[in-house]
Amino acid sequence: MDYVLEVEDVRVEFGGIVAVDGAGFRLRPGQILALIGPNGAGKTSLLNVVSGFYRPKRGRVVFMGRDITRVPPHKRAAMGLARTFQHSELFKHMTVVENIMAGLEPWRRYSILDAALWTGRARDWEEWARWKAEQVIDLLELHRYRDSIVEGLPPGIQKRVDLARALAQDPKVVLMDEPMAGLSREEKEDLARAIVEVNETQGVSFVLVEHDLEVVMDLCDWVVAMESGRVISEGPPEKVARDPKVVEAYLGG
Repeated sequence: MDYVLEVEDVRVEFGGIVAVDGAGFRLRPGQILALIGPNGAGKTSLLNVVSGFYRPKRGRVVFMGRDITRVPPHKRAAMGLARTFQHSELFKHMTVVENIMAGLEPWRRYSILDAALWTGRARDWEEWARWKAEQVIDLLELHRYRDSIVEGLPPGIQKRVDLARALAQDPKVVLMDEPMAGLSREEKEDLARAIVEVNETQGVSFVLVEHDLEVVMDLCDWVVAMESGRVISEGPPEKVARDPKVVEAYLGG
């Protein structure tokens, strides 16, 4: 398969305002791709189409050879398309391991009655989910935080927990909306190392919406630049960074 994800000719409108106008990209297996552009370029709107939160007026999303344009978000997650958010959507009052297990709810196969009676199905799922959580805790070196309440953790650790919750789903692709936002330089380096390690050891592809060009240049092997809802340049990071259209739109000329 040449592409694990294909986003084609997407158009998104909000009350007559065009947020995305014919944009798209293709993601190869094992690739780390960045969507860049100034505020209002349509990057997050395009990501929301890919993850299923927005229904496009035109265009389609193809994942692993299947058209998923009308597939709801939770079913996309079960197919192997995971998502993290700029502001970590974690359960602040729960522990790290509990947050990771919560991300496995689409795979829960027992009823409320099973849970109340603590039947074999409920116990089996709990055991499986905890085992999955421990796997990604090992992968992202979160051992010392596993029983910590998320609310008290530094932003960089919370971002790693968010990534861990996505990885517990065994995704083929992880979509990340501004993963470096609000992090210190050291925290950015730690998260970047985690992404590279997961990419290299697990073969997971990534699509990042990211404003930090230094991170993009160091981390990504393909970049798609957007402005006013359209793609204005794409290619290797060095090529896109030198494109006059990108310099004018993204770097302010």
